[in-house]
Amino acid sequence: MNEIILINITGRDRKGLDARFTAILAEYGVSVLDIGQAVIHEHISLGILIEIPVKENFEALYKDVLYAGHKMDLSIDIKPVEGVEYEKWVEERGKERRIITLLGKKLTAKEIAEVATVIYQNNLNIDHITRLSGRISLVNPQEKLRASIRMIVSGKPADTIGMRSKFMQISQETGIDISFHVENIYSGNRKLVAFDMDSTLIAAEVIDELAKLAGVGEQVAAITEAVMQGEIDFKESFKKRVALLKGLKVSELENLTKALPLSEGTELVTSTLKGLGYKLAILSGGFTFVGEYLKEKLGFDYVYANKLDLVDGRVTGEVCGEIIDGEKKALLLREIAERENITLEQTIAVGDGANDLPMINAAGMGVAFHAKPIVRERAGSAISTVGLDGLLYLLGIHEREINQDMTLKQYSSVPVRE
Repeated sequence: MNEIILINITGRDRKGLDARFTAILAEYGVSVLDIGQAVIHEHISLGILIEIPVKENFEALYKDVLYAGHKMDLSIDIKPVEGVEYEKWVEERGKERRIITLLGKKLTAKEIAEVATVIYQNNLNIDHITRLSGRISLVNPQEKLRASIRMIVSGKPADTIGMRSKFMQISQETGIDISFHVENIYSGNRKLVAFDMDSTLIAAEVIDELAKLAGVGEQVAAITEAVMQGEIDFKESFKKRVALLKGLKVSELENLTKALPLSEGTELVTSTLKGLGYKLAILSGGFTFVGEYLKEKLGFDYVYANKLDLVDGRVTGEVCGEIIDGEKKALLLREIAERENITLEQTIAVGDGANDLPMINAAGMGVAFHAKPIVRERAGSAISTVGLDGLLYLLGIHEREINQDMTLKQYSSVPVRE
């Protein structure tokens, strides 16, 4: 086996640095076995693992690299790697890898330390750490603070369930969200995102708002809350609540729809995902008249919800067709995936209530959004501290990519003058 050398270069970053050192290595005909680089606040850390075909060239290469580092005021560390050690490293390439994403309005060393400790206690190694959120000005802070980092860890956890439980505890104590899931071939190849509607895409429960118009607000709200907590059956409770809406005018439905507030980040997340080629679906236990409005407004590809029965311009208190409950949502997710010719592993489901759990559990990635405790406990990922656009970070999308997408949309919307 030829000489294997690990070179670590650290110091102030500058243009041409990589070109200079790789040119030196090229003079000696080396093979690059591994390479990695990170730049933080204009300071670089560059690691290169190389194989020298002619052992006798090591001393000359060593001097050339050190001299170049001296001229550029960089710190250089060069050390040989034993062949046995290298082969052991190669054999570990098939290790399980997991993606852990931290998300909040602010991240401190305390939260990162607690997460890193859990990782260490489970015999995992942190291979990469990447900042997904943008740079933060201390003079002109952003209106909507976002902080997110992504860790890639390798190894088999000593206690996966215990690890999830500990992350949940850290999340509750610190107020940050921690996403934890296995990295696989589908992690960067999602194609379809299915959203719940009420209290997810919109910051309201439509049936509760309709109930207020009908004068039965408190009665319906109490039933809705019990359903979201998973305490009573969705279908039966839904029939009871809709019956109480009898007599509402169609005009009242239309006026309500236009007044419904979108959840924070809804427009950004949907426009960005559409721009990236995702298919978007609304799978809701709410109503079609709101779903169709959102489909047109936000560009959704599919909408499935419950249709209110109307006669002579008024609500009859009944629903047309099959009621969409949690199990139906999961079934619809599978049907859409088949229609789009993708696997369930390539889907994402986002929701807040217990009736969203079937589709959250069926999807390749399930996300609890400002959800009830029962949903957060069972979902692999959660967004509780920021808006719906937090989903973009969970997908590994960097803030600069989001901003670039927004800029392109703005540019493309400007009319061309002939």
